[in-house]
Formats: sequence, C-alpha cells, structure tokens
Amino acid sequence: MKALIIGSGAREHALAWKFARSKSISGLFITPGNAGTAYLGSNQTEIDPMDFDSVIRLCVEQSIDVVFVGPEDPLAAGIVDRLTDEDIPVIGPPKRSALLESSKVFSKRFMTAHGIPSAASQEYTSFQDFKTAIEKMQGRIVIKKNGLAAGKGVLESENGEELLAFGKKILDHDSLLIEEFLSGYEVSVFILLDGENYMLLPVSADFKKAGEEDSGPNTGGMGAVCPVPWVDGKLESRIENQIVIPTVNALKEEGLMYQGVLYFGLMVTDAGPKVLEFNVRLGDPEAQVLLPVITSDFGDLTEAIIRRTLNTFPKRLGSQSAVGVVIASKGYPYAYKKGVPVSPIPSFAEEEILIFHAATRMNKNKQILTGGGRCFTVVGLGSDILSAANRAYNTVDSVRFDGAWYRTDIGKKFYPKQTV
Repeated sequence: MKALIIGSGAREHALAWKFARSKSISGLFITPGNAGTAYLGSNQTEIDPMDFDSVIRLCVEQSIDVVFVGPEDPLAAGIVDRLTDEDIPVIGPPKRSALLESSKVFSKRFMTAHGIPSAASQEYTSFQDFKTAIEKMQGRIVIKKNGLAAGKGVLESENGEELLAFGKKILDHDSLLIEEFLSGYEVSVFILLDGENYMLLPVSADFKKAGEEDSGPNTGGMGAVCPVPWVDGKLESRIENQIVIPTVNALKEEGLMYQGVLYFGLMVTDAGPKVLEFNVRLGDPEAQVLLPVITSDFGDLTEAIIRRTLNTFPKRLGSQSAVGVVIASKGYPYAYKKGVPVSPIPSFAEEEILIFHAATRMNKNKQILTGGGRCFTVVGLGSDILSAANRAYNTVDSVRFDGAWYRTDIGKKFYPKQTV
C-alpha cells in the first residue's frame, strides 16, 4: 500500500514514523513534509497541501492507495470531498463534518442538540451585546473564537478589560462564544472512525500554556503525556458511555459520520467529564505520544478504517508511557524568527527516545533550519510517566538552536506523589 501524508508538522513526522514501520507500506510520500520526514519517505516539497488539484495529480501519478490528512486547514477547506470525488481513499472528514472543529458555534449547537455534556455558553456577533454581557458577569469566564485559530483562540480570565479587548479583536471579523469556566483537569480522547464503527485510543493530555505550572498564554501545545495515570478504567468507561457513544450516534443521525479521527477535548469535573471542544484530526503534540504506545501495525489499522472493519481489528497497545516535550522558538507564541540554524542532532539507537521535527527544512548545505514557532518534540518512553519524562528531559538539550526554549514541568503533575 502506498500512503500520502498531508502536512509538515511534528504530528505528520510522527505519522510518517508510524507508517514507515508498517509491513504493509510499500511507498510513503509526505507533502510538503519536513527535514525529519525526508528520512522516512519522499517529501513533495513543491506541492502546496491547499492546492487540491496538485495533490490529486500526485495521487494519480504515484498510484496512492490512501491519503492521511494531518492539519486542519485543508480539512476545513474540503480536501476530503475533492479526493473522494476522485475515488481516492482518504482518512479525514468531509467539509461539513469538519465544521465540528472549524466552527465552535456549530459544534456547540451539535452538543446541545444531542445532550452531550459541555459547558454552558452563549453566542455573540455584536460587540455591544458582548460588552453588555461582560459587564454583568462576575468571576472567571472563557471566550472562544468561532473559527480556526491554531490553538490560540481561547481566553480564560476574570479581567473585564482583558476580556473586552480579546473579544473585540475577534468580533471585528468573526463571532465568539462566552462559556462558563469549568474546574478540573483536561484530557485528550481520540477515537478512530471507519464510517460505521469506532475505536477508542489511549487517553492522553497536553499542556497548552506557555509557562510553568500551566501559566501564561495559550499555545498550540508545549508537551503531552500518554496514557494519563489519573484516568482509570472506571473513568474511561464513563467517558465512553456518556460522551463517545452519544457523539458517534449523533454523527450518524446528523449524516456527519466519516472515516478518520475524532478528538474530544475534555474537562474532568466533579460532576463528570464535559466536552470543551472537538477536533477532527490527530492532535499536536498528542499524536507524538499517542502513536508510539499503539503497537498495532498502522498500515493495517488504516486499511481497516478504509474497509470499515474497525470492529474486528485487533487493537494492540504497548505497556509503556510516553512524555513529549516541545522545543519552541524564542518569542513563541508571539512573534518569532524562522530559518534559525539548528546544530547537528545526535542519533539515538534506543527505541525509548524519539525526536519529531515540525516545519523544519534543509538548506543546500544540509543544515536543518527552523520553520515555525514549535520546532521539535522530544519524546521519552518508559515504564511510567516519571521514567518517560526523565528520558525526554535527558535528551531535550541535544536539540540546540539560538533562542530554543521549553517547559521543564511536562508530565510533572502526573508523577507518583512521593516523587513530587
């Protein structure tokens, strides 16, 4: 089977790494890919993932058997619809289903209509109405931009001036939601969909804030762990029965079911788990820690999605934990430089250390250059969260470039209590 991965991030590097280990993959292409994926398959750097005609031509020329779409922008723009029209198998939702991620208003209406537990909310399109609402509110609240925002369209605050400024910026060109602030801890739940059946994957958790102890501005994610020690079998069953199954049934009822990935961003509260948001793809940085703990052949698993046989596929999971630490550019999540030279990265023979690139490229002298705000994810694997984190942090300084920084506490809140 020949596979094409769409994207250039660390998520796509992790997907390429997983596909490259499959016995059923005979050819692997990534568009545009990055300096890391170049060692695993054939980067198609000249093809823009948003140029659907070029993507289709590549699929025809290379006899691609399946396309796995990584990032949200091509999904929201309808790449799956175009590929499906050309009878090219694709992992991802059509444009209408992608609204679950690309429109917070659509997804909230979907949750409300089907009784899926989530935060109480109100939609606003007028700044004056929004301002009036903010002036009447007390305590911490949440504002969410309706459209895609690369993980930066959410603000939690009790500061009225900060809330008004954030909301005004959004309402100049989009609508927004005001949501109640939920207390608890966040987890990321991913399921695979084959159009009829679903497969629940190990629960992970990401660290969205830029600062230590979950402080500072939101980012696209500064690290992740998988599985989450706090999620036992009882809680996982509750999540599946109260959220996953009702959502899958609602997708079928609304004609939104698809072949791909569905993400539930959950807040585990004292009243039970509640949905913060949906994504219709693998997360980043969650994919970097989730994929290594799945031991099933990923090519075979992808084929099961295409053939609608997930219900009979033998899911195999490893016993290890994974901790991923994101290395970011100076200035991120605000302004940052691109094209910063990266010192040669050592190779690691052991399977317990993985380094995934994000948007890096190679210059004519074969030197790696940065290409984004989040540049690398260093993943450590171990028997538990603590040993996995130790491996990641013992490795992270091996990736060096000017201005590189990372959080030093990824996974710490999940350590065994006697080690904190």
